[in-house]
Order: sequence, then C-alpha cells, then structure tokens
Amino acid sequence: MKDINDICIVVQARLGSQRVPGKMLKSFAGSTLVDILFKKLNQSTVISQNQIYFSAYEQELKDVANKHSINIFDRSKQSAFSEGNPLSEIYEWHNKLPFKYTVLISACNPLLKIETIDNFIKSFIKSDKEGGFAVFEKKTYYWDQTGNPITNWGNSRIMNTKFVEPIYEAAHCLYASRLDIIKDGFWMDTNLPPKPELFIMDELEAFDIDYEWQFKIGEQLYENL
Repeated sequence: MKDINDICIVVQARLGSQRVPGKMLKSFAGSTLVDILFKKLNQSTVISQNQIYFSAYEQELKDVANKHSINIFDRSKQSAFSEGNPLSEIYEWHNKLPFKYTVLISACNPLLKIETIDNFIKSFIKSDKEGGFAVFEKKTYYWDQTGNPITNWGNSRIMNTKFVEPIYEAAHCLYASRLDIIKDGFWMDTNLPPKPELFIMDELEAFDIDYEWQFKIGEQLYENL
C-alpha cells in the first residue's frame, strides 16, 4: 500500500493544439476546460491542494492556475513544443517534484467527476503495481486486420453482446506512474507493454474534447447531465 503523501497530481497543457489551437482556454459552457478541472481538483477529499501541479509554458495558462491557487511547474518552451520524444522531455517534471508517484490527469475530459478522480487515486494507493490506468468496459464484437474474429463467439451463431466477455478500452484521462522510471523512457510501469492497475470507469466520463465539433456536443452533455 502506497502513502498518499508520496503522490502528486499533475495536469499538463499547452495552447499549441494542432486540431483546435488554444482549446484549453476556449470558451466551454461559460468556462474553460482548465477552469473546470481545477475547480474539481480543489474539491478532492483524497489529495491536498499542495500536491496538485499545473505544468504550463504560456502565461495565459499560468494565470488560470493562479486564480485557483494551483501550484505551477514552469514548463519549458522545448517541452511545450515537443513532438513526443523523449518522454523525459515532455514530462520534464519527472525528477523535479518531491514525490515518488504521479497521477496525470487530462483537462480534455469535462465530464470526468471528482469522485472518479478520487477513487482512481484510492485504487492506485491500494495497488502493489507501479502504475495505474483508467479504462472503460466494452462488450461487443471485434475483428483483426485479416478479418479473423478477436471476440470469442463460443458456440453462438449470432451476435449477442449479453454473452460476450468484456474487454477494456483506454479512457485516456487518468494515469498513474512512478516518477523515477520516466528518465528511462518508461511510463506507468517498467513492463513492455505496460501492465498497470486497471481502473474501470464510466465511458461517458471519458468523453474527450479533441475536435471543434466535440465542443458543442461536450457543452450539451456537460450542461444537461
């Protein structure tokens, strides 16, 4: 079992999104994606505010963090404009924060509840694994690129999802990892591929804002759920 005091939350963002430039500060339901997440994090019953960090380069983003009294990690320009390799460049805070583990949270999932975030952290604390990853359950039929079924049909001749064994799809919003493995290019754990503790969450909460059209749908969901 891990010590909660060894864990920090990191939210990382930039304004240089290629699909929707500036999306982190784009108007969303009368607020912004980062404002919404920071308000939630300040309501956590599991982790204290001094364990929450916002990794950002642009001053406009830092101003939002200051408004919510969130700790700021001064992200370098090189990291903010990195193409994704090496990992230690993107997550340059890996050896600069005084913690053993990090929980990385995406700001692109406005339907993600603070209760889900807190439960993810609790699950990770109890786990003996190096990392954690949020997923959601899918019960449907899949085929590989050659047309061979991936789903086990058993003796059934028709598709009936009631009898399909579930598989789990990446939610891409909650991650946990040891910090010291990042310098060696590992993320979540040192297995290849990673074998983190899987945390099953609701699929709707994983709704991701990545394209312009998703802003309108996301706003409707956020305001009416």
